[in-house]
Amino acid sequence: MSRFYWVRHGPTHAKSMVGWSDLPADLSDAAQLARLSAHLPQDALVISSDLIRARATADAIAGSRRRLPDDPDLREIHFGAWELQVFDKIADQEHLRAFWENPGDVRPPGGESWNEVSNRVTAGVARLLTAHPGRDIIAIAHFGAILTQVQQALELTAYEAFAHRIDNLSVTQLHRDNDRWTAQSINHLP
Repeated sequence: MSRFYWVRHGPTHAKSMVGWSDLPADLSDAAQLARLSAHLPQDALVISSDLIRARATADAIAGSRRRLPDDPDLREIHFGAWELQVFDKIADQEHLRAFWENPGDVRPPGGESWNEVSNRVTAGVARLLTAHPGRDIIAIAHFGAILTQVQQALELTAYEAFAHRIDNLSVTQLHRDNDRWTAQSINHLP
């Protein structure tokens, strides 16, 4: 069995759609980071997306755990022209609503669709499972990336997956056994 401990990066405090923009995380709450690190298995491998907010969070909680190279496949949704825009300031509100209410093949201008994000993250997870069979893996990633895997584990529609909260510095624990994913916890804050 493989166990994935998905951790959402520390907060950026941005009030806009943050996808591939490389904003730093606020990692000033040392006590919360210590609780998070203590909650996670000590012999797990640690990997993160290549965006600074995920990398810095991974470095802050890794401790003596083995750190794997950053993986761009664990990045957040690419919001394209909507990147760093405030929701209600995006000109094409109908398109924006379709992206969130009918996730699948709808994509932001110059960005990627939910299905593309899901395929990208799932491919990264498959590589990790092949390279490190049966290992516990702590993956520090982003709201959208984590939800793609929650969707898969719970066999939800994308719209249903969006109903889940994934707070900053929360842990979502998913297990893979006999080619089947199960969710042990979602959005747990240690």
